[in-house]
Amino acid sequence: MTAPEFDPDLDADHGERPDSPDALRESIPACDRVAYFNTGATGPSPGRVLDASAAWERYHKVDVLAESDPYEVAFAEYERLRERLAAFLDAPRDTVGLTESTADGISAVAAALDWEPGDVVVRTDLEHPAGTLPFERLARRHGVEVRVVETEDGRIDTDDFADAVADADLTCFSSLSWNYGTRLPVRELCEIADDAGAFTLVDAVQSPGQRPLSVPEWGADAVACSGHKWCLGPWGAGLLYVDPAVEADLHPAQISYRSVDDAGADEYELNPGGARFERGTASLAPHVGLREAVETMESVGLGTVHERVLALADRLTDRLDGERLLSPADPDSGLVTVAVADPESTVERLHDEGIVIRDLPHPKAVRASVHAFNTEGEVDRLAEALNGSE
Repeated sequence: MTAPEFDPDLDADHGERPDSPDALRESIPACDRVAYFNTGATGPSPGRVLDASAAWERYHKVDVLAESDPYEVAFAEYERLRERLAAFLDAPRDTVGLTESTADGISAVAAALDWEPGDVVVRTDLEHPAGTLPFERLARRHGVEVRVVETEDGRIDTDDFADAVADADLTCFSSLSWNYGTRLPVRELCEIADDAGAFTLVDAVQSPGQRPLSVPEWGADAVACSGHKWCLGPWGAGLLYVDPAVEADLHPAQISYRSVDDAGADEYELNPGGARFERGTASLAPHVGLREAVETMESVGLGTVHERVLALADRLTDRLDGERLLSPADPDSGLVTVAVADPESTVERLHDEGIVIRDLPHPKAVRASVHAFNTEGEVDRLAEALNGSE
């Protein structure tokens, strides 16, 4: 039995992939309804991405069921997706696993190491709950000490980090802070931790899609990310990179037939890299959508996207009341954070005006996410609305 090769035939409905920020904007249905500045939480997907996910589901549940074996076809598609998405991270295929989210990857790695009372984990005060809760559990369940390196305005002092990590077993930090939009010196931090003998786990969720990326160049032991933010992909498509040098130290707390090389063997052997954290029958639709999202972003050009993001973010910071600007005046990224007296009511007021941003718990502020699909006019509207906030 042979199923027809999967081909979503997206060009028939959408034409060729967008090749510019303006064309990217035209491909995103949500942009017809709101000025969207919340990509740092979840990005608005182009129509091609939405239709690619739907096309896979129909193909797998109709064509394949009628003409082939759904597991054989799906497993082959897993490997094609792994290869394509690993290339997006500039990583070898065998180092990358397909997960559900960044939180999924971080939690899985935290649970895959052997812990004893008195072991030390180091993180920064910039981390999202995805990068704090797994280690709070380790403290509660295994007596692990969690040290928090304090930062200033989203910047980390590498000497403070070196002191904290000197006798640590693991450190987890973000490549780009979700609350200030600051870019951390990931390679330098990994080198410091490596010299101290600590395992390095990077939360990279805010990085893919904002600029060209080469995960192995960071020198981290593991990197978790997902594609539903700046890549504009669907929810449910995460990626986990594991350096081959440390994979033997990682023993997943949960395994199943997707975690091992031969599920029918007398003794199982874990898959290499991040694939050892894959478990069972997960939907491929999100990763099919992410593949299309990646190819859409690459069609526009990640360098072009990066330049556009920084130019628009700079336009926004130039127009904001500088006394309330918490992010760098010279932006590191598309994330711009502004102090307001009542973040929740500010978000609601702007939503009523057709502008979508979000509030933050720490610091007490609102955050705008500026992407390449935004326009100068939208940025100016946003600045005017924020300057009018109490």
